Amino acid sequence: MQTFRTPEDRFAALPDFAWSPRYAEVADPDGGTLRMAYVEAGPADGPVALLLHGEPTWSFLYRRVIDELVAAGVRCVAPDMVGFGRSDKPLAAADHSFARHVEWLRALAFDHLDLHDVTLVGQDWGGLIGLRLVAEHPDRFARVVAANTGLPTGDHDMPEVWWAFRRAVERADVLDVGRLVAAGCVRGLSDAARAAYDAPFPDEAAKAGPRAMPGLVPTRPDDPATEANRAAWAVLARWEKPFLTAFSDSDPITGAMAPVLRKLVPGTRGLEHPVVEKAGHFLQEDAGDELGRVVAGFMAADHR
Repeated sequence: MQTFRTPEDRFAALPDFAWSPRYAEVADPDGGTLRMAYVEAGPADGPVALLLHGEPTWSFLYRRVIDELVAAGVRCVAPDMVGFGRSDKPLAAADHSFARHVEWLRALAFDHLDLHDVTLVGQDWGGLIGLRLVAEHPDRFARVVAANTGLPTGDHDMPEVWWAFRRAVERADVLDVGRLVAAGCVRGLSDAARAAYDAPFPDEAAKAGPRAMPGLVPTRPDDPATEANRAAWAVLARWEKPFLTAFSDSDPITGAMAPVLRKLVPGTRGLEHPVVEKAGHFLQEDAGDELGRVVAGFMAADHR
């Protein structure tokens, strides 16, 4: 497997993201290893929040959420998916699969960090991967926050706005990552933040991960990930632990998933599910402080 490692000097001017990266080695399918990056903040003995980003962002997305959670005494772990952020980047689209991304994050969270009693916070692909982890390792998780995400099986079509996004990524000669993030925000994105999303990808070859991910979303019933996702739904349909939907009010891609999750997952019942206002797909950018307070309050509440 050919990989690229983004030089550290590309991350020299990150706004409001002063945490030093930590690293773990995870196995690649060819018998080698890949270096995964993550940041950790807050008290080492605090309750754990696993903050999972999606396409095409990285842990930088959670900086304001982390600030709020740390102030509430939460231990935050925010990984960079393989192919994103400071993590190693396989250079072939074929090196990426739904199953591999689930396994890479599992290895980081459980083999390397040995996390228990975890609160999952998953947005976009962070939810797709995170909900698989919850279903396959339910004993490791205490609660879930699903934020602008879902778990498609390919049995229902994706919205047209998502297909337009997929086509744009597939056809772009130059994939403008910062522009993609800005398009998913409704309050605007500063030039410095936009540059931070471009930072992991100094050239087109490094963008194999962002280019591959839309094609890994199951869109037909015989997709390679469909069987595992259906199995995950079977577990989630019996999930009694607290499960919060914290969706924004302006995300046409995932908005329809919030009522589906609340209907199908028993752990959603009896909870007040907030709607984050004036926020787009990347609600962590538009309203990261608000989302952080939502998560902190959810973690502190007694749901017995």
